[in-house]
Amino acid sequence: MINKLNPQMLIIILSLGVVTTYSNAANNDRYSIKQCYEDIKKHDAIDFFETTTYMGSSFSPDNKSILLGSDKNGIFNLYEIDVNTGKESILTKFKSTTYPVSWFPNDKRILFTQDNSGNELYRLFIRETNGTITTLTNTENTRANFINFTNDGTFFYMTTNERDSQFMDLYRYNSDTYERSLVFENKHGFEIIDVSGDGRFVSLFKSISNKNSNTYILDLKNTTLKPILINDQKQLANYTPKTFSKDSKKLYYSTDSNSEFSQIWEYDIKSKKHNLIIKDNWDVNFIYFSKSGKYQVSGVNANSRTRITISDTTSGKKIIFPHNLPKGDIHSINFSRDEKTLSFYINSDISPSDLFVWNINKNSVKQLTQSLNSYINPKDLVNSKTVYFKSFDEVIIPGLLFKPKRNTTKHPAIIYVHGGPGGQSRKGYNPIFQHLINNGYAIFAVNNRGSSGYGKTFFHLDDKKHGEDDLKDIIYGKKYLESLDWIGSNKIGIMGDSYGGYMSVAALTFYPEEFDIGINIFGVTNWVRTLNSIPPWWEPFKKALYDEMGDPATDGKRHKAISPLFHTKNISRPLMVIQGANDPRVLKVESDELVENVKKNGTPIKYIVFNDEGHGFTKKSNRIKASKAYADFLNHYLPPLESKNCKL
Repeated sequence: MINKLNPQMLIIILSLGVVTTYSNAANNDRYSIKQCYEDIKKHDAIDFFETTTYMGSSFSPDNKSILLGSDKNGIFNLYEIDVNTGKESILTKFKSTTYPVSWFPNDKRILFTQDNSGNELYRLFIRETNGTITTLTNTENTRANFINFTNDGTFFYMTTNERDSQFMDLYRYNSDTYERSLVFENKHGFEIIDVSGDGRFVSLFKSISNKNSNTYILDLKNTTLKPILINDQKQLANYTPKTFSKDSKKLYYSTDSNSEFSQIWEYDIKSKKHNLIIKDNWDVNFIYFSKSGKYQVSGVNANSRTRITISDTTSGKKIIFPHNLPKGDIHSINFSRDEKTLSFYINSDISPSDLFVWNINKNSVKQLTQSLNSYINPKDLVNSKTVYFKSFDEVIIPGLLFKPKRNTTKHPAIIYVHGGPGGQSRKGYNPIFQHLINNGYAIFAVNNRGSSGYGKTFFHLDDKKHGEDDLKDIIYGKKYLESLDWIGSNKIGIMGDSYGGYMSVAALTFYPEEFDIGINIFGVTNWVRTLNSIPPWWEPFKKALYDEMGDPATDGKRHKAISPLFHTKNISRPLMVIQGANDPRVLKVESDELVENVKKNGTPIKYIVFNDEGHGFTKKSNRIKASKAYADFLNHYLPPLESKNCKL
């Protein structure tokens, strides 16, 4: 949850740290099972997750290799891939999930980060060139975050909340000795975004409300160390720092002050002048530059897809990607240090992210990874279609609709609700979706009001109306599905993760006759407890959170009214609950209480606790078990209809 303020089960093996609890009501004909799969090859969950997930695309200082994070062996670890041959070499073999941060600028040391089984207390480490590990953050129960290196690589910056769990302070580290010094003691709830390449300026973000935020610049040469506000406050608007120019003379930031959508502006630090740089009919989400500043990369969230633009800043010309690339969204673009080669990923509904390198001068492209399990025929996978429907008040709601390829007259359907509040279901490979589609289920990923990407008016339509107006959008999404001649109107379920998990249980609670089944993945069910027990490091965003959800001190009555935990007597349809034991956002006790109460109704319920996960899945084995659990649960209580030519 809380993506809106800034950003994915049942046969369980106890030795892997998973606990499962069952409670079954009497069987009835409603849940009889009849299936047949003669149309396309039917796959188990493991097939869809035996893809390899990659992350990271930064070049080594010698331009010969790229640093990756990969779960090839089940848990994310660090890998190096040769740009010319595509050969992968494993660099770490930790049992804890390990994510890449960056190469050092002038040698092959590596910064990386880990937390403890999903507790979100991230620590920073260095892999030395001889393979030994240096720990940068030793303090228990603290978080650390890497910011960047100076242009010459002499120093790097990171933040940590070791002084005060609520606030992140800025430290500078010597790249050779790792000696550190406190640069900025953050006592007023700023979020530290970036440090200029010359080490002089720091960009700061301050959340005022969920409609209003400010951008500041801190001059480290000024002995007062007083952050200077760079935006006006004449209207409610969000101002978010993005990056400094490579010469450290300008700051780029985004704002929706002049538009329904976010634009990119440039602030000249010396003259204090603001200039509009990029605008679009959608949100411009990011901007950054290659090492020398020659190339500018920007990205637009265009109707649940990412549209990338690369420009040559010396000529103003756009760099056109080769035409022979696979279809999909390009993301995670990086330039080699000599700026001759570009690395990037391509992702689509039917293809996981694969890494490519492109020699700009020779215009030659090479695919370095093959992520999709070779056992799966891409032709058996399904692309989504963007569709729209009118909600109860005529607001137009978008969504991504997946139609199974099975030869069936009527498909059961699942409405999937994304996390947040304020997240967005986007185009891209989703193994959970493809597994369920392969089992015969249509998937409708609804971007209800309050979702990001559709303008600030749409984004704020759910403010202090959660579990009410946004839930009605989901109900009207079900009505839309019922209007389709290929959907079985009496076989529609709901599932979601995080805030979407809340929405799933809320639907079964407050509209008990609408959905035939529900799956709650890490979802809030008691807003009273959740809003009173937020992690301390969310303190800078608490005001914005309360503007979004309501202040527990004054809105407690409404929070109780929209919390399924206090109305579990209404839940009569089969429910699955997924929980991470180490979840710092949705505490395990919430799910424990929900399950215990629902059992009293005699309602079919299945409860799974992953003891080595937090708010989401990091281990491939757990993702596979979870996805199998979803399919088993749905196949039992919401089975697909027979295919036209099916003979049982």
